[in-house]
Amino acid sequence: MKKRILIVDDDAHIRLLLHRTLEELELQGAEIHFAEDGIDGVEKARALHPDLTILDVMMPRMNGIDACREIRKDPELSSVYVIILTARGQTMPPMDPAFGPHEYMTKPFDPDRIVSRAAELLGFEIDMDF
Repeated sequence: MKKRILIVDDDAHIRLLLHRTLEELELQGAEIHFAEDGIDGVEKARALHPDLTILDVMMPRMNGIDACREIRKDPELSSVYVIILTARGQTMPPMDPAFGPHEYMTKPFDPDRIVSRAAELLGFEIDMDF
């Protein structure tokens, strides 16, 4: 079964940057899917059952915090690992650990950190000298 990554961000440039950052995993067989806002992200998560979801915080229609909560409280998505991307210095509201993200990363993000973390979570081995 292919590993699936869902990238949810309203900024097309960030989606493209994350896609390029994670290309090595795509070459190893991961599927990368995209959503432009929290509502679309939750719908795609329910349809795709991704292994990893990367959510931006500030998005139209539904923010990343609420999208994370919706994904994490869905019993069918309990195995989805959620990383939330926050702007440097952005304060995050306290969240119930059962429904919050597994991990936070700040923007601008370190491409090496995000690809190595995604590879680790999905069970891929990568050569960081690419």
